[in-house]
Amino acid sequence: MTKTDEALVSAVCELAREAGRATLQFYGGDVSVERKGDDSPLTAADKASHTLIVEALRRLTPDIPVLSEESSEMDVAERRKWSTFWLVDPLDGTKEFIKGTGEFTVNIALVSGSEPVLGVVHVPVTGVTYWGRKGAGAFMAHSGQAPVAIRTRPANLERLVIVASKDHAGPQVEALLKRLTTASTANMGSSLKFCLVAEGKADFYPRLQPTSEWDTAAAQCVLEAAGGAVTDTSGRPLAYNKEQILNPSFLAFGDPRQDWLALLEGRSA
Repeated sequence: MTKTDEALVSAVCELAREAGRATLQFYGGDVSVERKGDDSPLTAADKASHTLIVEALRRLTPDIPVLSEESSEMDVAERRKWSTFWLVDPLDGTKEFIKGTGEFTVNIALVSGSEPVLGVVHVPVTGVTYWGRKGAGAFMAHSGQAPVAIRTRPANLERLVIVASKDHAGPQVEALLKRLTTASTANMGSSLKFCLVAEGKADFYPRLQPTSEWDTAAAQCVLEAAGGAVTDTSGRPLAYNKEQILNPSFLAFGDPRQDWLALLEGRSA
């Protein structure tokens, strides 16, 4: 990793923290909520974080285009012409933000070709920042503390920790949790689910309900840099800048030696 790379990672981490502070100005109490075309919620915090991040990235890397969840539909279509771009979810977990659980994040990823090569996930309420860069490892830092390297853990099938979405687990994941009587579960919102696997606190996050590319890119990069993987149900790495911005069903896991799809489907590995 060159000094230039390190400087870029540092700048993006600090930007994510700054955006996190911007979201907290609107956190707590009554939150005014708009509805987007897909009926997903939008708050002033989403908008403030979006504006801050997009403007800062354009100053930081003027030659690299930026796509945010709150970008226009024209930008979403335009992205297919880009070989490298920033992919941003300015407030991942808006429902959790509205409910006041604290389980929301700021996600910033650099996508090259079809894969995220730099990812930063910041948790505004706790002040924790996760980041990873392809080939350079993954790290986390609490506010004001030195960063520590993070790695996924080997899977112990007798003591698995499976992460599920609070609102979108789905029947197949629920059936898995009933079948694995020795497994424990962690229900959580936003991209924090990936980060639990990346830091070795959980083993498996199956997601069979819809997500978009900006929901997953940054956290996927962190998890992959920590030794894990994110694949579709055919075993291919989750890819970006696709024709459709929606992701397929995917499996995020820490130990690539385990056949996680077989486990999910109740087959012998």
